Amino acid sequence: MRNRSRFGCFKTADVVWCGLFAALLSVGAWIRIMIPIGVFQVTFSLQLLFALLAGLLLGPEKGLCSVVSYLLVGLSGVPVFAHGGGLAYLARPTFGFLIGFAAAAYIAGACAERVHRGTIPRLLFSAFCGEMAYYGCGLLYYFISFNYILTHGTAIGVRELLTVWFLSTVIPDFLLCVMASLLAARLLPQMKYLRKNGGRFL
Repeated sequence: MRNRSRFGCFKTADVVWCGLFAALLSVGAWIRIMIPIGVFQVTFSLQLLFALLAGLLLGPEKGLCSVVSYLLVGLSGVPVFAHGGGLAYLARPTFGFLIGFAAAAYIAGACAERVHRGTIPRLLFSAFCGEMAYYGCGLLYYFISFNYILTHGTAIGVRELLTVWFLSTVIPDFLLCVMASLLAARLLPQMKYLRKNGGRFL
C-alpha cells in the first residue's frame, strides 16, 4: 500500500545506523561538563549534537527510533545515562531533557525534509527547531515533576526555571546546532553516494 507508514520500511542498514546513533548518544552522556549555577548543577554534553545529527542524517522517523532505542536501553537498567539507568530515572526532573532528545531528532529531521536540507543555513534552521523542541520537553517535564510530583517542600518558579535551565545553556547548545549543521552538510553527500551504490540509508 502506498500510504504505508515509513516506520514499516526499515532495512538492515537502517537498523545498523539507528544502533550506531544510539551508541553515540550513550558515549555522549559521558562527555560532559558540570557547571554549578546556584543550588543547581547544569550538565553540558554532546548528546544533543548526536540527537540532532540522527534527525538530520537519518530523517525524522529513523532519527526518533535511534533515540527511543537509547532511552529504552537506559530505562531497562543499563547505565547509559549520565547518572546510571533504570526506571527510577523517570522520577528525575531532568528526565524530560532525555525525552527532549527524541523530540529534537524528530523535529530536526522533519524540518530538514520540509526545507529540502542541503544548505548549511537550512540545516541550521532545522537543528535550531530541534533544539527548541528539546527545551520544550525538558522545561515542561522539569516544571511539572519538581512542583507537582516530588514531595520535597520546595518549588521552582517559571523565572528561575528559565534562568537556570534555558538562558544559561541555550547559547552553548546553539553552538551544537552549528556543529550539527556543518557535519550534516559534509556527510549528506556521502549518504547519497551510499544509497546509489546499494547501501540503502534512508
